[in-house]
Amino acid sequence: MTAPPADAILTSVVALDKQTDQRKLRETSTMSELPEKQVKRLRSLIQEAETNLAAAKELLISLLGDDPVLTKSSADEVAGKVIEGVFNGQIMIGPDGKEYPVPANYASKSKLIEGDILKLTIADDGGFIYKQIGPVARRQIIGTLVQHDGAYYVEAGGREYRVLLASVTYFKAHAGDQISIIVPEDNREAEWAAIEAGL
Repeated sequence: MTAPPADAILTSVVALDKQTDQRKLRETSTMSELPEKQVKRLRSLIQEAETNLAAAKELLISLLGDDPVLTKSSADEVAGKVIEGVFNGQIMIGPDGKEYPVPANYASKSKLIEGDILKLTIADDGGFIYKQIGPVARRQIIGTLVQHDGAYYVEAGGREYRVLLASVTYFKAHAGDQISIIVPEDNREAEWAAIEAGL
């Protein structure tokens, strides 16, 4: 049996390259036809899922203790700028004094309180991924939910602690309800609290 001539092999390779190029062109045109709005929505859903996953891991760690397998987060795998800062009850304050927004749902579900140390990874695509890395000592107290000046507070121990609207709506709480809150153990001047549960 004789080998095929070199011209026949070259013709086959060129034809195969053309087919591959045409297939790639079809795939590229299909991707560019996706509406930009859908792509943005998908990115938003992915970011929300990552935030929820981080909150779920933090809750699991708080229940079961620190497990190296559980603490490895997607934020550790994302390339980008990393900033550590202190949560002030609503936002994170970086070491340079710059303020970074913390999603209210994440703060509520993770039960973040004033003084907690957070790590923020700003991904290359501009997404913010938070991880609680240094929780402060906590204590629980019971108080009454009140609303004034467009904000919610819990009256407890002769003073008021401000709480996030996201927490109030999550627990379906109303003014006058008894609420269990979490406050910093060592900061008696704290202005913010996290809602533990409605009673």
